Amino acid sequence: MVDTVRSSLPDGSSLAYGVATAAYQIEGAVAEDGRGASIWDTFAARPGAVKDGLDGSVACDSYHRYEEDLDLVAAVGAGWYRFSIAWPRIVPEGVGRVETRGLDYYDRLVDAALARGLSPTATLYHWDLPQALEDRDGWLNRDTAEAFADYAMVVHDRLGDRVGVWATHNEPWCAAYLGYSAGVHAPGRREGGAGHRAAHHLLLGHGLAAERLHAAGVEDLGIVLNLAPFWPEDPDDPELVAATDGIDAIRNRVWLGPLVDGRYDDGLLAVAPELADTDLVRDGDLALVQGSADWVGVNYYTPFRTAAPGAAARHPEADAYPGSAPVSFVVREPRTDIGWEVDASGLEELLVDTSARTGLPVLVTENGAAYPDETLDDQDRIAYLRDHIAATERARQGGADVRAYIVWTLLDNFEWAEGYTKTFGIVHVDPQGPTRTPKASFHWLAEHLNSSSVGVGVTP
Repeated sequence: MVDTVRSSLPDGSSLAYGVATAAYQIEGAVAEDGRGASIWDTFAARPGAVKDGLDGSVACDSYHRYEEDLDLVAAVGAGWYRFSIAWPRIVPEGVGRVETRGLDYYDRLVDAALARGLSPTATLYHWDLPQALEDRDGWLNRDTAEAFADYAMVVHDRLGDRVGVWATHNEPWCAAYLGYSAGVHAPGRREGGAGHRAAHHLLLGHGLAAERLHAAGVEDLGIVLNLAPFWPEDPDDPELVAATDGIDAIRNRVWLGPLVDGRYDDGLLAVAPELADTDLVRDGDLALVQGSADWVGVNYYTPFRTAAPGAAARHPEADAYPGSAPVSFVVREPRTDIGWEVDASGLEELLVDTSARTGLPVLVTENGAAYPDETLDDQDRIAYLRDHIAATERARQGGADVRAYIVWTLLDNFEWAEGYTKTFGIVHVDPQGPTRTPKASFHWLAEHLNSSSVGVGVTP
């Protein structure tokens, strides 16, 4: 067993590179080694919830093929491997009994990564809440935040000697608002302002876990946010600007306000009055969150252009902004296969703004694109990655403290409510195999990292 921490936050002298995956999207083996059910197991079994009617029960079978996958990470020349840990594998009921076989799996994964010279970066929550906790109201129940902190310490006690960089949550906006307001992600609830309640408890869980992890010696702890720029189509329309501000508050400031200032701002409270409820937001909650992150992760795919209602077709995430004034979302060309506009300037803007707003190191923890891979010659994806890497470098040159760029994703996988219909991987996975075949984007990235000698960028 490797027993030395070999992963630490890059110093920023050069841009570190990595690739990312998530447990439910690649592991499969949902009924093996004592794993409990997750909300995504339950949600995917609901007719019509997932576009192709499939689930993550096999996915990429990475639970059994993780060494093959880590060989691919090493081959592309990336220094970081960002992965998530499945809460139901570790604490099958969410609280109580710990499943050592789950910890053993991540032990093997981390050791195998280190043996290949990779720096493992662990995300504790990437949406796969144990179903047993959802049965007790999930993230609408304050107890779930406490349970998350307990689970975080169980994982750290096993892996903390070898994993140096930790993230608590991945995209808590999706978990809260797509899961509890819009109902398009697990657990599939459509309860309007419940998304605000879930958001607060996710933040509280982060704060509780951060307090305990820092006390245990963790120095590089962050949270990963899918922040987004919102651009009004008519910036001279005061109603549109005001409505856009409300959406920005729910997407971005609901996280950054507590993390930086220890408060929810007045503009957010105007559209999310639930967050002014003292039974929900108790004394000390936001003070616990303030200053709790050592770095901030930014997941970026697309900007959002707002227009007056009716100016464009209804967006599938329209219900994910409860309390905000209605707007339309205008999507310009070019678009990816999932229908998202391609505009790398949004990433540059977001990185500059986030660095200035937080005063913290920023990592691009996910960036990539879905394209229909009828062939392995995915030139559109290469162009997307090239432009967004260039935007990241421009942000650094503009003074943003950006330390890493991590590609989403290594493998074509289970893309949540899209099922297997959208492919983001730089490696094609044949679901019948599941055989791995690197795409042109994989080879382009390997050449880029080799030619610039910037793959690792970490301090061993």
